[in-house]
Amino acid sequence: MSSSPRMGARVRPSILTLAFAAAFQSGAAWAVDPFVLKDIRVEGLQRTDPGTVFASLPFRIGDTYNDDKGAAALRALFATGLFKDVRINIDGNSVVVVIDERPIIANVSFVGLKEFDTEALTKSLKEVGIGEGKPFDKALADRAEQELKRQYLTRSLYGAEVTTTITPLERNRVNVSFSVAEGEPARIGEIRILGNKVFSEGTLLGLLEQTTSGWLTWYTKTDRYSRAKLNADLETLRSYYLNRGYLEFAVTSTQVTISPDKQSINIAITVNEGQPYTVTAVKLEGEYLGREEDFKRLIQLRPGQPYQGEAVAQTTRAFQDLYGTYGYAFARVDSRPEIDRATGQVVVTFVAEPQRRVYVRKVIVSGNTRTRDEVIRREFRQFESAWYDGQKIKASRDRIERLGYFKEVTVDTNEVPGAQDQVDVVLNVVERPTGNISVGAGYSSQQKLSLTGSIRQENVFGSGNYLGIDVNTAYTGRALVLSTVDPYFTVDGVSRAFDLFYRTTKPYNTLGEQYELISRGGSLRFGVPFSELDTVFFGAGFEQTTISTSAGLPNSYLLYAITFGQDSTAFPLTIGWQRDNRDSVISPTAGKYQRVNLELSPAGDATYARANLQYQQFFPITNKISLGVNGELGWGVGIAGKPYPIFKNFYAGGLGSVRVFEANSLGPVDVTGTYTGGNRRLNVNTELYLPVPGGGNDKTFRLFGFMDVGNVWAQHEQVTVDSLRASAGVGISWISPMGPLRLSYGTPIRKQPTDRIEKFQFQIGTAF
Repeated sequence: MSSSPRMGARVRPSILTLAFAAAFQSGAAWAVDPFVLKDIRVEGLQRTDPGTVFASLPFRIGDTYNDDKGAAALRALFATGLFKDVRINIDGNSVVVVIDERPIIANVSFVGLKEFDTEALTKSLKEVGIGEGKPFDKALADRAEQELKRQYLTRSLYGAEVTTTITPLERNRVNVSFSVAEGEPARIGEIRILGNKVFSEGTLLGLLEQTTSGWLTWYTKTDRYSRAKLNADLETLRSYYLNRGYLEFAVTSTQVTISPDKQSINIAITVNEGQPYTVTAVKLEGEYLGREEDFKRLIQLRPGQPYQGEAVAQTTRAFQDLYGTYGYAFARVDSRPEIDRATGQVVVTFVAEPQRRVYVRKVIVSGNTRTRDEVIRREFRQFESAWYDGQKIKASRDRIERLGYFKEVTVDTNEVPGAQDQVDVVLNVVERPTGNISVGAGYSSQQKLSLTGSIRQENVFGSGNYLGIDVNTAYTGRALVLSTVDPYFTVDGVSRAFDLFYRTTKPYNTLGEQYELISRGGSLRFGVPFSELDTVFFGAGFEQTTISTSAGLPNSYLLYAITFGQDSTAFPLTIGWQRDNRDSVISPTAGKYQRVNLELSPAGDATYARANLQYQQFFPITNKISLGVNGELGWGVGIAGKPYPIFKNFYAGGLGSVRVFEANSLGPVDVTGTYTGGNRRLNVNTELYLPVPGGGNDKTFRLFGFMDVGNVWAQHEQVTVDSLRASAGVGISWISPMGPLRLSYGTPIRKQPTDRIEKFQFQIGTAF
């Protein structure tokens, strides 16, 4: 074999080209009598290795060559995609393969691209054969151009034009450039719902995710037409009617028209409502493992009530979940309504088939680009080589969701090929940034601008450990706090936390005197999980507090410093309990958070006991509206014959307490005008979350209305309802790239002349 012809050899006429490839199979003209190959030569190669050509040929030296083998050689060589043209010439008893290589793509570029990310498009095109270093194929380039146009259609850019430019370069290379004129997106000009009689058109339009243009659609982009979103909206309409008894509701037609200038889209949806049906009976059929009563308790439908599609779906899911608890991962549960149109009644029968019991072969973790596998797996409660348990898998998903490291957590169950009693559980996660810089601020005429900030990394190097530095520059107090938490200090899930802090506090003084309290120290805490939801904390620490005796020091601080000294040490021991079953740490809509923390300092200059209690609950009112309630109670007393330390007082007012009032500005006021706090505290926060108009069901961007109530009281004061402060207002909650951002503006409902008001406030952090 060789890759160049011999000079002066007798060459027969060319008998094979791409156009005549089929002729070899049919025995047409230019046929060659079979002969024994003496040599195979390849001509025209520039970059391709000759071995690639020889490996594709169906014949070797010494074989008998014929037309069928020649046609097969052409097909094999063209199938490599490396060659623009291939010919086979016969020279005596030799075969000469003449190659015309495709040019190599030197670069792929985009011009005018705004709607899509260049890097993402470059990667997607490379996967289909258009990329740097790949052979150029005009057909692939044309398909890529059409695919780009199709992608623009999904973004309502119907006027987008894509032009492909191929620029030849030296050494048989080309540049491929896609020039895009995106134009303006087509907006939904009108949406009509026709045929409805029971519910108004306005009510039905309010259910749809797609809307006409509005004041916020520049952000939500809900006025851009999408066929997928329209299908989802049609399903929403269907669910709305099914949940109100209209079992035979149907969308009879959907018309989408676009204006001649491709800038406006009109949608017309025609529906047939049918008649409402009332449930008269609910029956069970099939195999229920001898636990019919357990399944009956899960039924959401009740005789005498309208048929509800969502109740049927919830019952079906509940049945499947219960089967999953017993190891039946692929249980089939179907609902069969038997309707009587004459009476408007329906009998619903649930037919169940548990299929086969299975166990989990493997738990596969996918999508974690930063977080280590072990951080995720240690939260999993479904073990490999154990019976499938749906409740444990759900608990695993919830625990991983509550880590706060991921934007999305989903669990899939895949059958194992060839093994009917085995499944693989695949956990898919989508990472979110876990490092953030948090900022909070407030403004008032007295305090001017106050700032708080922190640098935190909740998942250091993907290890699941927490590291945070909190900084506060508010007028009334400055702080530097370094915290670190190892959530799995032991393999059993015992956590360990270190805190080091340095704080200076300057309670507000109307005399304008400069004095401060300095507190420094550290603590060590351990958290022991006693159940899936319950954790008990134990800890010990050291604190040293210095009271400055400069002019303007409040009498209460001065008396304490005279009696017990300017420097006070304390050795607080802590024990606490926490239960958390919220559906999300950042933006919860359902579930509870409960916390109790007891602190006791039996030794040192300051001996005291204090308690903090918190109860938080979220109620989903609809799929778009939820209510959150947060209550906190604090109580402190002195022990061992000493009074409660003044510097351990609770404070109220500001973010995280009673909004609209300045930070730490509620409670007793000293003769110097200082807010000294108290040994008892109560605050209750209520928030109603609403979707932003035009924002659909986006829980990352919501409006909320709030009402806060609370105060602090000194030991000599009586806790009364009349002494409570209250405020109300509105705000916006946004899960921004830097963290949850909350803007609020409110007004006091109950206040006293000594209170300081701060109507506008914002923070980046978790709720409450």
